[in-house]
Amino acid sequence: MNIIVIVLDSFRQDHVGCYHHGQPAFERVEACKTPHIDKFSESCVIFENAYPEALPTIPIRMQLMTGQRTLPYRGWEPLTKTDRTVAQLLKPDGYINGLISDTYHYRAPGMNYHRDFASYRWVRGQEYDPYSSAPTRRNIDDYVNEHFNVQWRNRVSQFLSNTDDFQSPDDWFPAQVADLSVEWLRSNRAHEKTFLWIDSFDPHEPWDPPEGFDTYTDSAYTGPRLIMPMGGMYSEWATEDEARHVQGLYAGEATFVDHCLGRLFGALEEMGCFEDSMIWLMADHGHPLGDHGKFLKGTDRQYNELLKIPFMVRMPNGEGARRSDAIVQFHDWLPTVLELLGRGNDASSMHGDSFAAVIRGETDEHRESMITGFHAGPDRCIRDKTWSYIQRPGDEPDELYNLVDDPRERENLIDEHHEVAQRLASDFGDYFRKIRSPVIKGIQGMYEMSSGTVS
Repeated sequence: MNIIVIVLDSFRQDHVGCYHHGQPAFERVEACKTPHIDKFSESCVIFENAYPEALPTIPIRMQLMTGQRTLPYRGWEPLTKTDRTVAQLLKPDGYINGLISDTYHYRAPGMNYHRDFASYRWVRGQEYDPYSSAPTRRNIDDYVNEHFNVQWRNRVSQFLSNTDDFQSPDDWFPAQVADLSVEWLRSNRAHEKTFLWIDSFDPHEPWDPPEGFDTYTDSAYTGPRLIMPMGGMYSEWATEDEARHVQGLYAGEATFVDHCLGRLFGALEEMGCFEDSMIWLMADHGHPLGDHGKFLKGTDRQYNELLKIPFMVRMPNGEGARRSDAIVQFHDWLPTVLELLGRGNDASSMHGDSFAAVIRGETDEHRESMITGFHAGPDRCIRDKTWSYIQRPGDEPDELYNLVDDPRERENLIDEHHEVAQRLASDFGDYFRKIRSPVIKGIQGMYEMSSGTVS
């Protein structure tokens, strides 16, 4: 089989039509439209409960590419000499490996995630990539408000400078990534085996959808176009109207990414890749948009808006298409691919476990629970199919949510169901935690734990 992997950065699950079923994520912002992903998903195995093993961008790529955990001991760092990647493992089997990406962290100084790819192409200028040194020709005050400090203004200014010459939607980054991917696939179609890793940084911020796709914002809004939200509680830097405008810009960016994927999917079908390729589509993580008071990623934002992602695979000829609620994590991905290629024994040294049986339709069980967080931060989230337990540092109360009854995680049930939190906490030992947590900290009470087991 040929293998095609499409990774989208910061794409929330509740902004993909086949997941949100027409339900909007926010009041006054209509449901995000993703018709091309939705059509593609009809012939896929769709996973409802796929999660990053740890965050953010670079650790996630490490998990995917190596099948190893990063939460306990690996942060934002390059591959080591002893890391064995998917490209390295496929190369001896005759695969021609390609990487197309505008995720500039891949090629940042000291990074080496293009290792063992026969071909790699970078699209420059995303976020605050130091691509253009010319001052922007646009008025920065149209894109910030009075709360943006020098650092944030400079970030916005860099992005504006990078994109000053964009004129048509084809100039925007996801369009460039899609077109380069199609070009690579066409020119390499003659090879017996190909592996292409496509990595689109959008819909990562800044959110500046091109004309024709900014359809979710209020046409009566007259404030600044805040394409780069700030961190912290948004009430400290944005009005409610400004926050809604940012949410609308994100939805527009997501729909534009879907539009660009439509071009890619059309080319894949035309070239016959739907018949002879294993095609994965996933996001690395979601993105907080003020759901719990804050925008942007952060170690404390361990909620659905950050953790729930679209994750699906189309097997050749669309075989076995269905939905699954199996819990899988990113370090399980490479062992799964290897097993589907008949090389499952190559995954014996990996932390991840193959979920190939789920793809074959033999089961909807994989992991009983998962744990995630940021290696550098103390907060941890442990989940099963029903409950999400968030372990907080210091004196902050822990949190427990029923994901079935309360998917937006509004009602903290830590005191009503502390025994559930104890059960989940006992699934993972202190090795996975930044700080040892001998107690479950309720809002009204303290419930003791001892070395990862319920006391």
